Amino acid sequence: MTVELTGKVVLVTGAAHGIGAALSRAFAERGAHVVAGDLDAEALHGLCAEIGAQAVAGNAADAQDVGNLVDTALAEHGRIDLFCANAGVDHAGGPEALDETWDHAWDVNVMAHVRAARAVLPHWLERGQGRFVSTVSAAGLLTMLGSAPYSVTKHAALAFAEWLAITYADRGITVQALCPQGVRTDMLARCGKQGQQILADSAVGVETVVESVLEALQDDRFLILPHPEVARYYAARAGDPDKWQGSMRKLQRMLDAG
Repeated sequence: MTVELTGKVVLVTGAAHGIGAALSRAFAERGAHVVAGDLDAEALHGLCAEIGAQAVAGNAADAQDVGNLVDTALAEHGRIDLFCANAGVDHAGGPEALDETWDHAWDVNVMAHVRAARAVLPHWLERGQGRFVSTVSAAGLLTMLGSAPYSVTKHAALAFAEWLAITYADRGITVQALCPQGVRTDMLARCGKQGQQILADSAVGVETVVESVLEALQDDRFLILPHPEVARYYAARAGDPDKWQGSMRKLQRMLDAG
């Protein structure tokens, strides 16, 4: 289904910075009514004043806040056409990471998507149409060395998006998963030495991610891959897991050696 953005009502979480800000700008430039949410109220209001969007500050992982985002959009516009569940957090470490770290990653990277779907699905099912774009990560298809909480929760986010897609496709709801590798945002800058070594060379700008999303809105593909090579890696991982893990262990040894 080709998506014409003029006049569409689009919700974006994690909208104040990075991919979320770039998507919000792109949607607004194409005539969409953007309702944007973020915890960073000051940055969010600045963005929305710039692009003519409606700001609804709040926590994308909080059921009440995401409900307020949806209710605000419905009260103002009477419908929601597209929900971009974009908020996310990155945490390094493995099993030794604190429970609070794991809980935070789970709450933002997974449950924020669940709560968004819970809030918007009744409206879409009544309307018989809607579109949900989850910002996942290539880590959800592959893994992210040095960051178990991020890898595990992004796998779960992908699994939830896939479940939604299968369950609701025949009821008019399209679900897509945005899975970039490194993107030149503040999150990449914060990912530490290992993350920089793995991702920096192939990192793309947010404009490349936006182009991939806009293209994918025209053909309903499930996986949105700003880095096309991720499809090859994903196929290799599925086709021969032992070989793929061997390659990743080799990379881990190189990183450990400094």
